[in-house]
Amino acid sequence: MSENETEMLGGPQGSSTEKDPSEWVTGDEPATGAQKSYLDTLAREAGEQIPADITKAEASEHIERLQEKTGRGQ
Repeated sequence: MSENETEMLGGPQGSSTEKDPSEWVTGDEPATGAQKSYLDTLAREAGEQIPADITKAEASEHIERLQEKTGRGQ
């Protein structure tokens, strides 16, 4: 990256900055409060139940799946 370029977040899908949750250094840590809150909303809309003691990586994977199922990820 040249000194005139600024690092950007939220690039197009498939961006090289996007990592698979299984590759996250902190993926084994407990899910964050924000993840749990959003998962609670998504799971209720999808008619599912998800254990609260999941990891950050597992939460991310459930969020992606439930966003597709509920149409919130569009």
